[in-house]
Amino acid sequence: MARITKSEYETLAAFRYSLRKFLHFSEEAAQSVGLAPQQHQALLSIKGFPGRDKITITELAEQLQIRHHSAVGLADRLMAQGLLVREQSPTDRRQVYVMLSSKGLAILEQLSAVHKEELRRVLPGLRQLVEQLAADGISAPTPLVKKT
Repeated sequence: MARITKSEYETLAAFRYSLRKFLHFSEEAAQSVGLAPQQHQALLSIKGFPGRDKITITELAEQLQIRHHSAVGLADRLMAQGLLVREQSPTDRRQVYVMLSSKGLAILEQLSAVHKEELRRVLPGLRQLVEQLAADGISAPTPLVKKT
């Protein structure tokens, strides 16, 4: 494996710093409308799910990379705030979907608008860092452990 140069470390650090700044912005934006960052991510995951505007709790857990029981609790809290509604599957009574309520959609639209604006602001710098990483030959991750 090739050694990583000082310049590559600097680019990686700058990229990580830029991502963290955006995440910090996102966390503060969510909190400004009374949501925890994970609640904002849940709303976005539901609305942004490919092909439909509702998802199962299992799909929500996968999207957020949390355990099923944690996704149930998160969905319950969002429902208690009036941001989500539950719907049973018409074909499988055991299957339950969650979707945004009109209140949840309004909050998500507000947050998404400010996120789009922030992304427009930071995108040139991120693009430059990604291009530098690509120029340095950093394109695909190398596994940390060998598969046997």
